[in-house]
Amino acid sequence: DGDSHLSAYERKRLKNITENAKFFASLKLHEVSARLSQIATKRQSHVTKRRKPKKVEDETTRRRSMRLLRVEPLDFPLLETPARPGVEEYPQVPVGPLPMVPEDQVENSKWTEALLSTWMRISELKVDDADRGTPDIKRYQESLSRMVLSEENVRKVVKARVCSMAIHPSESTILVAAGDKQGHVGLWNVSCRSEEGAHIFIPHNFQVNCMHFSPCNSAHLLSLSNDTLRCGDVTRAVFDEICRSEENFSSFDFLEENASTAIVGYWDGDVAVVDRRTPGMSSELSADIGFRRTRTVHVHPVNKQYFLAAGSVDVCVFDVRYLKAKGNKPLSSLTGHTKSVASAYFSPVTGSRVVTVCADDKLRIFNSKNIQVLLIFRKQSNKIKTHENSQPKPGWAIWDPKQEHCFVVGSMAQPRQIQVFQDTGNLLHSFCNVDCLSSVCSINVVHPSQNILVGGNSSGRLHVF
Repeated sequence: DGDSHLSAYERKRLKNITENAKFFASLKLHEVSARLSQIATKRQSHVTKRRKPKKVEDETTRRRSMRLLRVEPLDFPLLETPARPGVEEYPQVPVGPLPMVPEDQVENSKWTEALLSTWMRISELKVDDADRGTPDIKRYQESLSRMVLSEENVRKVVKARVCSMAIHPSESTILVAAGDKQGHVGLWNVSCRSEEGAHIFIPHNFQVNCMHFSPCNSAHLLSLSNDTLRCGDVTRAVFDEICRSEENFSSFDFLEENASTAIVGYWDGDVAVVDRRTPGMSSELSADIGFRRTRTVHVHPVNKQYFLAAGSVDVCVFDVRYLKAKGNKPLSSLTGHTKSVASAYFSPVTGSRVVTVCADDKLRIFNSKNIQVLLIFRKQSNKIKTHENSQPKPGWAIWDPKQEHCFVVGSMAQPRQIQVFQDTGNLLHSFCNVDCLSSVCSINVVHPSQNILVGGNSSGRLHVF
């Protein structure tokens, strides 16, 4: 009644407030709250209390790195932080010829000159071309058993994973070249047996996928990276540029004994013909062979017009004389691969056999019905299948140039080893040394005339048996 001066809306609001207050009072929430507080207090008495942190002044002073704190030392001024490079960690290798100057030229210039002069000297010596023939398996197996690995024949030659290797054909000096994932080319004079026997050059921006000493002039070392094919000429101390492309190169092989022409594979599946005698940096012909990916190309040792291409699940023989831009058909297809093929190579003397490495953990051997007719290949009934022979990428099985029927491949078996197989599938020999070889050598190379085997691993280390 005392609120008669209020409006009807205000009176209604005050009435609702009064009724709500009476309702909440009837719930006796204050008693419930007191009960909950009592229960919470009882539970907390059983909980282990955390120790109080010590006061700052009571703590022992902790040592902190002045470098991390960016604090200038008391006695020495802090060096200026060098400016961080941009996207590229290393400076780009320029287009065109490059001087053959090693990365460590300032500190070891005289040792570098000694290495290059050794390469030049052994390249002037003519290798004996006498036909040695293919030794029988028993004598060959005995020669393998005499090959050993010693501590002085193990060395880190390049900085990153070994992607390719080549060995000089000299019979007096062991000179090995290795290309790594960062575009470095390492040269190692194994016969030198000193710390000054190896040096690194940087002729490429990307990984070195393939390397060969020229078959007609071993003073030339050809190396293929993703974007360029170069020739290192020790007589002029220069890395010449032979071919350049915006597409990614994968591998190459010489089409002639004079090394003037080559067949080059691309990662996207195409192949190209390169002629070193023509001006310019482009290829003579680019051909679509129907592959999604081409990992290796290899020219037949006798009939140079035939070449073998491998990639994805495809392994085919083509005739370079009939290559065209599109619509190329293989002369022969080596079927049966269920996963990606890492490599495929003709046997070294007659070319009548082909060995392939596949990601399905199988090594396959194919042979032709007639050595002179390469159009018909049949798959040999026995194939090597074992988990121990599966290879990390890239993994290659290569023929021994001295033996038509035997090939070499790295192994995942323990202890780590490099295995030699006969084309029948028989394991002839395993190269191993528990003290000196503890990693998988997926890239291997064999000397063309001497009992020398070199294996490269993923850390840039070479092992010479």
